[in-house]
Amino acid sequence: MDEYGINTLVSVIIPTFNRSRLVAEAVASALAQETVAFEVIVVDDGSEDDTPAVLTSLGVAVRPVFQAHAGVSAARNTGIRMARGEWLAFLDSDDLWLPQKLQKQLEFFRTHPRFKICQTEETWIRHGRRLNPRGYHRKPQGYCFPRLLERCLVSPSAVVIHRSLFEEVGLFDESLPACEDYDLWLRVGCRHPIGLVEESLTVKRGGHPDQLSSTVPALDRYRILALARLLRVQPLSAHQQDQALRVLGRKCRIYSAGCRKRGRQDEAKTFAELPAKLTWELSRKEPPGEI
Repeated sequence: MDEYGINTLVSVIIPTFNRSRLVAEAVASALAQETVAFEVIVVDDGSEDDTPAVLTSLGVAVRPVFQAHAGVSAARNTGIRMARGEWLAFLDSDDLWLPQKLQKQLEFFRTHPRFKICQTEETWIRHGRRLNPRGYHRKPQGYCFPRLLERCLVSPSAVVIHRSLFEEVGLFDESLPACEDYDLWLRVGCRHPIGLVEESLTVKRGGHPDQLSSTVPALDRYRILALARLLRVQPLSAHQQDQALRVLGRKCRIYSAGCRKRGRQDEAKTFAELPAKLTWELSRKEPPGEI
């Protein structure tokens, strides 16, 4: 078979922390994948409940890995380093896949060989009830860097990605307590088109009290930090640089205004001044080329 054939090994990486019931359901949905050769790596990020016992009970069907608690990025990165497949798929421990999810994505890569990453459409469930995404959550296709700047439109649980992209852009940023996926998709999307299988093959379950969106305050702070790092480190074209600076400026204005309302004047000043500081830094670098 060619590299997109049904015998291609896909490494499924499931990070988890204190979610023994949910992770068992996620693993079951991964093991139910049809017509695809895959391995399932479950990285337990220092769980204190019965998750280790649940994973051990699954036997040879999965490769459990146990590490000290270091966050979801570190857990995913552990799985990436252990993966044996050319293609990597992530599944958050509270999400589920339909049985044809990986098969349909490999078929996409076979018919669109220039793509190295694609995602599927999703069904959103919150507190057990279906939720309709808003229009601005519509998943992008192709070269979509401007839309990726605005918000995170790529879901880790919906993605299959070629391992060469991690060698090119790096792994998940373990210094970010949240928005680590937004950061990674920017690094990928400034260079590569992102494919879309237009079928809802991923079930995204929300409403849990331990979700990062519920437990980490001021998520835009980490999006701003990701944008600043992107501008400083990545080889953006002049047009991409201008697009990123515009979005950064708007996010900084909104975030610094919120800081002032809450009496955090020093933080407000730092973020209000960041766009001008970055513009000055970039003006002293070599002019960016077109990519």
